[in-house]
Amino acid sequence: GSVKAGKMPEGEKMRQYKQEEEQQQKEEEREGLIEFYSSYQELFQFFCSNTTIHGAIRLVCSKKNKMKTAFWSVLFFLTFGLMYWQFGILYREYFSYPVNLNLNLNSDRLTFPAVTLCTLNPYRYSAIRKQLDKLDEITHQTLLDLYDYNMSLPQRDWSTSSSQRRSSRSLLHHIQRHPLRRQKRDNLVNLPENSPSVDKNDWKIGFVLCNENNDCFHQAYSSGVDAVREWYSFHYINILAQVPDAKALDESDFENFIYACRFNEATCDKANYTHFHHPLYGNCYTFNDNSSSVWTSSMPGINNGLSLVVRTEQNDFIPLLSTVTGARVMVHDQNEPAFMDDGGFNVRPGIETSISMRKEMTERLGGSYSDCTEDGSDVPVQNLYSSRYTEQVCIRSCFQLNMVERCGCAYYFYPLPSRAEYCDYTKHKAWGYCYYKLLAEFKADVLGCFHKCRKPCKMTEYQLSAGYSHWPSAVSEDWVFYMLSQQNKYNITSKRNGVAKVNIFFKEWNYKTNGESPAFTVVTLLSQLGNQWSLWFGSSVLSVMELAELVLDFIAITFILGFRWFRSRQKLPAAVPPLNSQDNAAFQDEAPALRAPHRFTVEAVVTTLPSYNSLEPRGPSRDGEEGHE
Repeated sequence: GSVKAGKMPEGEKMRQYKQEEEQQQKEEEREGLIEFYSSYQELFQFFCSNTTIHGAIRLVCSKKNKMKTAFWSVLFFLTFGLMYWQFGILYREYFSYPVNLNLNLNSDRLTFPAVTLCTLNPYRYSAIRKQLDKLDEITHQTLLDLYDYNMSLPQRDWSTSSSQRRSSRSLLHHIQRHPLRRQKRDNLVNLPENSPSVDKNDWKIGFVLCNENNDCFHQAYSSGVDAVREWYSFHYINILAQVPDAKALDESDFENFIYACRFNEATCDKANYTHFHHPLYGNCYTFNDNSSSVWTSSMPGINNGLSLVVRTEQNDFIPLLSTVTGARVMVHDQNEPAFMDDGGFNVRPGIETSISMRKEMTERLGGSYSDCTEDGSDVPVQNLYSSRYTEQVCIRSCFQLNMVERCGCAYYFYPLPSRAEYCDYTKHKAWGYCYYKLLAEFKADVLGCFHKCRKPCKMTEYQLSAGYSHWPSAVSEDWVFYMLSQQNKYNITSKRNGVAKVNIFFKEWNYKTNGESPAFTVVTLLSQLGNQWSLWFGSSVLSVMELAELVLDFIAITFILGFRWFRSRQKLPAAVPPLNSQDNAAFQDEAPALRAPHRFTVEAVVTTLPSYNSLEPRGPSRDGEEGHE
């Protein structure tokens, strides 16, 4: 009776085990619908047996030969590493944003550039002589002391006002503070009046500029001509800044400077040029700017360009500023300022200068491909010029803004910023020291102007070449000069140095365009990646999808196995409850024949549940025992 009572719970447990095993099989069948793998080995074995990637199947086929398996494993992963090394090189090249240079030769009607011509004389000497009188007198004495040269001066006009006399005394005071001195090597010294003659190669000429703290800046030159001209120009700028109407001193006399003007065999008129004044180069005239209809040239050659006859005689020039005779010419694009000291060149008197041009356009890629700017709006420098953005416009604006910020005043040769005034040592005593100090920092790019000012993405340049010949010839100069003097009512005293002729024209009808295009696009990158993949594995895009599927299955298996392990750790205490003393006594009272199933049951719960078929052999023996009893 006690044995039958013990058999009933055991049968119920067997049925419970069977139900749980059937439920587990159903779960396994449901997981098989999503191709779930029970282990990493099964996953990789299925991938290597069915993938289209070359060499992967060798890992499975040679699994019974460990040497071949090791060889193909090393070879497979080595090839994989080499391929991804090539991938890294391709990605690095792609993100360096290389470009291709495209050269195109175009033929079309050409827009004629703007041409600026300057007189090389800032002001008529007679008009500004009163302002320069004291400076010329001090310069005369300086040249006499340093070089024993007695420079001839025009007769001084003593009929000056009291304000001009006060200005002259102030000028004398400041010039005496910054005299021109001899310099030996790196030290400035004042020579005694009766100093012995010295070797000229051991000496330089310069001047010293100091601030309020007696910090001095030494400006020295190996050429005495450059030193005198720079020193004279420094004080000349101060004089111009003190004259309120200095800009009005220039006299725009087009007919007195340009004797003849023709473009495409047609005469020029006042509607074809604009006038501006430069403090050093004097009256300047710009032809074919945006103020009128723009000229176009349909044919190349000297007869289809601009032809000018200009006066070059140095009459009433400032002797210490106008050291060059002739005229200054510059070719530039419309709506760009004429920086005569950068891109201009001089025209010689008595010479016909023929300048042939070739147009060249450059278009750069912006964004990640280069640091060019479209219109300068993204450049952190204010444009002080009334023109479109260029690199030179930005650089000069940057220097002028730093000049106003550091020195408290603006340099006279550059545009005046808002709420600023030009430097004048009656108001800014140490501006000369500040200017030359700042100029040295500017040239060394300490101010960062060359870094801030970027190149424009689109720009037009003109490649120039010049030819020279005497003009007019010896047999024709008499009647040519006679006609010019009659036409312009000017008596030319120096025929050979009195005039010059300039011809500016296109050399050919073609113009060159330099463009940029991306050298490595997304399509190029994918093509190169596909080439490398085919080279190392001989597979296709679907093979890449197989590899992506392998990675996703690996992640999924890792997540599921980790979740099951975590769940089994939580169920382990409930499956094997601790035994108290009563349960232990009851367990010891059972027959020895019943202890094995109980031990088997506990072991199955702790580890893996046995299948139902594993219990079948015990069933008949158990029934046999029951019948025997």
